[in-house]
Amino acid sequence: MRVLLQDLSYAFRQLRKTPGFTATVLLTLALGIGANAAIFTLVNAILLHHLPVTDPKTLIRIGDTDDCCVNGGWNDKGDYSLFATDTYYMFKKNLPEFEELAAMESGYAWRPITVRRAGPQTIAKSVMGTFVSGNYFRVFGLSPAAGRLFVDADDQKGAPITAVMSYDAWMQDYAGDPSVVGSEFYINTKPATVIGIAPKGFYGDRIDTNPPRYFLPMNSMDPVIGAPYFNDPDLQWAYIIGRVKPGTSVPALQAKASALLKQTFAPLKTFTDQRAKQVLPRTHVVLAPGGGGIQNMQDDYKDHLKLLQWIAGLVLLVACANIANLLLVRGMSRRGELSIRSALGAQRSRIVRQLLTESVLLSGIGGLLGLAVSYLGAHALLALAFPNQENMPVSASPSPLVIGFSFALSLVTGILFGLAPALMAARTQPVESLRANARTTAHGASFLQRALVVLQAALSLVLLVAAGLFAQSLNKAQNVDMKLDVTNRYIAHINPQAAGYKNTEVEPLYQTIVDRFHAVPGVVKVGLSTYTPMEENNWGSGVKVQGEPDLNKGASWVKGTSEYFDSVGTHVVMGRGFTLQDTLNAPPVAVVNQEFVKQFFGKRNPIGHRFGFSGPGQVGLDGSHEIVGVVEDTTYTSVYWKDHAMYFLPLTQRAGNAKDPDSPLEKDQSMFAGALVIQTSRPVPGFEKIVSSTLASINPNLTIVKFQTFQQQIDDRFIEERLIARLTSLFGLLALLLAAIGLYGVTAFTVIRRTPEIGIRMALGAARSRVIATIMRGAMLQTVIGLAIGIPVAIFCVRYVKSQLYEITSVNIPVMAIATGVLVLAAAIAGIIPARRAASIDPVRALRIE
Repeated sequence: MRVLLQDLSYAFRQLRKTPGFTATVLLTLALGIGANAAIFTLVNAILLHHLPVTDPKTLIRIGDTDDCCVNGGWNDKGDYSLFATDTYYMFKKNLPEFEELAAMESGYAWRPITVRRAGPQTIAKSVMGTFVSGNYFRVFGLSPAAGRLFVDADDQKGAPITAVMSYDAWMQDYAGDPSVVGSEFYINTKPATVIGIAPKGFYGDRIDTNPPRYFLPMNSMDPVIGAPYFNDPDLQWAYIIGRVKPGTSVPALQAKASALLKQTFAPLKTFTDQRAKQVLPRTHVVLAPGGGGIQNMQDDYKDHLKLLQWIAGLVLLVACANIANLLLVRGMSRRGELSIRSALGAQRSRIVRQLLTESVLLSGIGGLLGLAVSYLGAHALLALAFPNQENMPVSASPSPLVIGFSFALSLVTGILFGLAPALMAARTQPVESLRANARTTAHGASFLQRALVVLQAALSLVLLVAAGLFAQSLNKAQNVDMKLDVTNRYIAHINPQAAGYKNTEVEPLYQTIVDRFHAVPGVVKVGLSTYTPMEENNWGSGVKVQGEPDLNKGASWVKGTSEYFDSVGTHVVMGRGFTLQDTLNAPPVAVVNQEFVKQFFGKRNPIGHRFGFSGPGQVGLDGSHEIVGVVEDTTYTSVYWKDHAMYFLPLTQRAGNAKDPDSPLEKDQSMFAGALVIQTSRPVPGFEKIVSSTLASINPNLTIVKFQTFQQQIDDRFIEERLIARLTSLFGLLALLLAAIGLYGVTAFTVIRRTPEIGIRMALGAARSRVIATIMRGAMLQTVIGLAIGIPVAIFCVRYVKSQLYEITSVNIPVMAIATGVLVLAAAIAGIIPARRAASIDPVRALRIE
């Protein structure tokens, strides 16, 4: 220990003697380690984080995929992760290997609730709420912050409606007022009692940008939000998580659950279809770890986060190469000191240990600075990845795991960049300390120094190519002709059902909304629809054309009013769009897009043909809708979705056949509009307030769920792509800067080592231009070798990221040319400065140096 303290004390003194060197190394380390720690902070918070519950490692989820939100039909692969109410109760009854099983709503994000506290002058608010089983909090082992949590009696048919408020909602909306517990609220106009407050820090069963603020018993789902699928054994809506008993064999439990599911599916109406019967034997479930909750966000972000972690690792490798070069140069300058120490009897291992101590000390201090950089960087990353999401349960503060990661990274980094220079410096021979005059023509930098510069150049090129590809991918995706017009268009998401309207009452409501907004100055078009083009939503069904064979194909569908197509900028290319006459009792009609025509009619004219849903129970109902028009292929959901067949229905007409006994009007959830699209003649400042007040004048409970300009909605669909493009560009430029500094350092060191030689050459008449060319030749040769290594590596690496690129499968010439040009330019700038300095050497002074 005494020797270690001596080494540390000596290392501190040595670093204080060279403040420029120390500052350069620490800055490089802080950026390299900080970038990695910032990315790892997000990796830990999103991919590795467990739910804030009791003993999360014993939780098991039945299912392993994101099958949100309400699904019917069958899965060709046979893998199920979403379940009907009856299936949940079947598992709960027949799987005693679980201590308990809890069910939770999969698609609460698409169906917010409207909440108002009972009392005068209270305002209704649209918030997120989710429906869960009565044992939900018990399965997670949670205790209330106030009041009580659900018990089984709360989750019974006919039980009084109760709710548990989240801790954040309690604090933010009611300042922790204890009187909230036991108070009466109106949820979707239905009276409910808040019985308790969820524990602090609990955000639900999954990481979400907008976690639920209210939890309700699932048996109140149908009364509160009108969810006929809750009692339909053929419709899946729930995720299931349970806590297994100690000693349970998970593979055996998985096989048992799969067999039970197969037995449950066999008598269902869905599996009366011959195609469904063929895939029934493949029916199974996968039991996945449930400690992290439902992994929807993790599945969305894991590929991008892993990519960023690899890129940050390459930047750190460039930084290590740079610091190793600096240490090699420093070691050369300390050869005299080390020779004397060796001559006085110091063992080589002792010298290596001393030099490694300095390296690890540097990396340790750099790691501490890197933590500060990572904290700021993680905040910036969260702002880029999740803009305007204040309730997101992800923190940028470094956790113990992140701190441990940074410490381990600092230690490895210190050894990585310090070992080779330490070994080389320790090889100094004692006789060298006696050389007071060594007028030689030194060869400049060592092979290792040049190799490190080559490595930096190669890695920098790879990162620059990656930055170019992701920037090009983003540019291509954003500039796709979506057949949409965003000019002076606003989108207000609404929920008439939450305001208390029934399916049979919406037609006059929609007409009132249209009339009221047309009375607002500057409003040109007003359209209502079930959802809008570029939100993350999709409704789909199987399609069968009347009188033709079933092609086993499906299409997405949207319902809208007569001005909907104009409000989003979609053009009718054949026939007509919707009119005011396309009402509930009018003949059912449909408008299809060009891709729908291509897939179901080929080159035939579709106007006048009829189609309907396909699948079990739909036999003889394939003539539900008459095609009256064709619209262009507008982009919906994502630009990555190609060949997207779609059909559109009037908002107040039935989806499917009105004569279907299993789907009466009262159960048709598609009657409710989800969005209001408004086109104005000019930009309207403060338009959200105008929209809110106009809706409130119709019904105080008719609130805005979310308000955006149309352009903002489209921009939000590229948040991940924009994050990756910006970070790869930032990391690429950082690696380029480090590589340029490394090349500059090696070239400058070469000039210093060769000063006597250059002096002799100039004394013998060598021109300045020749000296510059000699130095530049050496600098550019290292860059060219780096390019020769980096180009094939970059081409090879594209195969691993092409799935994250839009319509790019290989490195194209422009991207490679720009990346190469930028690297060559940086190398030229890094080399010309010491080259010009060499050319200005005074021969007389140069010959006096030694």
